Amino acid sequence: MCACAKTMEYKYINNINSPADLKKLSLYELPAVCSELRQFIIEALSKNPGHLGSSLGAIELTVALHYVFDTPHDKLVWDVGHQAYAHKILTGRRDRFHTNRQFKGLAPFTNPAESEYDAFIAGHASNSISAALGMDIANDKSHVKANVVAIIGDGAMTGGLAFEGLNNTSMDKNNLLIVLNDNHMAIDPLKGGFTQYLVDLTTSTGYNKIRWQLYQLAAALHLVDEQKRKAIVRRSNNLKATLSKQSNNIFTGLNIRYFGPTDGHDVIGLVRILSEIKNHRGPKVLHIITKKGKGYAPAENDQTVWHAPGEFNVETGLRSVEVQSDNVQCTKDVPPLWQEVFGQTLLELAKKNDKIVGITPAMPSGCSMSIMQKELPDRVYDVGIAEGHAVTFSAGLAKAGMLPYCNEYSTFLQRAYDNIVHDVALQKLHVVFCIDRAGIVGNDGATHHGLLDLAYLRPIPNMQICAPRTAEDLRQMMIMAERLDGPIAIRYPRGRTPNVPSDDVQCTNLEYGKGVKLRDGKDVAVLTIGAIGNTMAEAIEAVSTQNSAFSYAHYDMRWLKPLDEDILHEVGKKFKTIVTAEDGMIAGGLGSAVLEWMADHGYTPRVVRLGVKDQFVEHGSTKELYQLIHLDKEGLCESLLQVQVK
Repeated sequence: MCACAKTMEYKYINNINSPADLKKLSLYELPAVCSELRQFIIEALSKNPGHLGSSLGAIELTVALHYVFDTPHDKLVWDVGHQAYAHKILTGRRDRFHTNRQFKGLAPFTNPAESEYDAFIAGHASNSISAALGMDIANDKSHVKANVVAIIGDGAMTGGLAFEGLNNTSMDKNNLLIVLNDNHMAIDPLKGGFTQYLVDLTTSTGYNKIRWQLYQLAAALHLVDEQKRKAIVRRSNNLKATLSKQSNNIFTGLNIRYFGPTDGHDVIGLVRILSEIKNHRGPKVLHIITKKGKGYAPAENDQTVWHAPGEFNVETGLRSVEVQSDNVQCTKDVPPLWQEVFGQTLLELAKKNDKIVGITPAMPSGCSMSIMQKELPDRVYDVGIAEGHAVTFSAGLAKAGMLPYCNEYSTFLQRAYDNIVHDVALQKLHVVFCIDRAGIVGNDGATHHGLLDLAYLRPIPNMQICAPRTAEDLRQMMIMAERLDGPIAIRYPRGRTPNVPSDDVQCTNLEYGKGVKLRDGKDVAVLTIGAIGNTMAEAIEAVSTQNSAFSYAHYDMRWLKPLDEDILHEVGKKFKTIVTAEDGMIAGGLGSAVLEWMADHGYTPRVVRLGVKDQFVEHGSTKELYQLIHLDKEGLCESLLQVQVK
């Protein structure tokens, strides 16, 4: 048991090992359970960082759902697992919660491989309605009597997939319950018309109160058969039009029954409402209003920072990163984050070129586009959790003469693949894709690692792909991208750059489609792309010290597309053994490109490809995971020594 969670102080949750134990409690004991869960999560995450704010905001909802529904027979489909920490604790994982997001510990999000209570995986947003609808219809086809609930929140309703699922929910026979956990936030405050629409719904208190009272009256009079239910819904919709002089809301307009809005932090009220509506036939939406970070003042007051705050002091609310910043004597000597180099460079470029605009799908602070947003707010577009739209929106901007720098995390850009192909590349539009979090990202695990982008972008015609090894490289690539034509992808990792960049870096030593030789050698040629070249340089230095008679030439290719053919001809003619290394999947990336090129040009070297094999990489620290996949310094040393054996 984790000492940080102070487990001996908890009267209720220490005795809850499954939802069955929760159901033994009286309704009026549930607020105390919520209070204990809130304190447990705060204490645990203060020492073992995770997604704090979202889970604090969903505690009462989680308790109510497990109290009312018969899980795991009834299915709870969580959208973005940020909300699901209380769910994990109530479903038999309390004693292991201190391992959450740690190597070989609990998964960072819901995962069916971990627990039968996790109905579906929840790393990427907006998938809950579609998945839950499929489960509900399958139950009907199989004559299984079970409830299915989709819990969507943290801005996921801004995603296109959510609307696609909502559209089909309105058309197909089903009994799906959608709980809309409305906290007006993703990581950053939500933008867009639908967000304002929900605000408008929450202000229609007179209508909603009267409608709920009408329904309760009908239930009390046993007037809730299907025909009369529809009549009541129609009349209450007419009442709304009379009261508010507005048309029906989007849910009732789709023939999805709408309940709410209601207080998402009133656990007793939630239990009563859920108990009333859980067995209603047909699709329905329960709209609840919650506050991200509820119950912990620092998290309530700065919801963006406390989405995932890192380690912190519970009593003072001071985060460890703030303490570390205060202890740094000379911040100019601390290498910046890759994303900060991106954000600062983008602002510099935008100040000189009024055609440049920034596009982000709900990640202005996560990708540091907030730097430009603060100074040039009218030229940054946060489109919500809508990655495909972000790409096609960028295509439209480019078609009309603007120069969009579209920033997306590598793992989320996967969701926009067709948009890249059909809307950007096919028309050879000048869109600059700045791909953040490429490679291993750490504790968020398999749903968030950016290991596929090199392989999935390389086959696309007109696409140009590069990866910086240093902060200067990233700046230069962004500067060069401004004057190129067609789509260009610049991918860079999470974390700090290996050096502090000069403020006046221009494209003086970066040539289009050209790599650079970092080290001369005679026995083996090592070809790398991106930041993994820094680790490889250390490994080469280490093995060369052990055996100075055997030497390695090291080339930073910089570009995957186009490849530097001058380097490849040099390597093909001079070396019998080539080692390639990349922070991505082996299949389809740099190693594959080099093999193809060598075969096409009549060279027959032995090519040893290093990268991620055909697997999804689990969660853990980046250090642990690079060691696991043998791409840390020691693993690379081992691979380099193996090629010495003839």
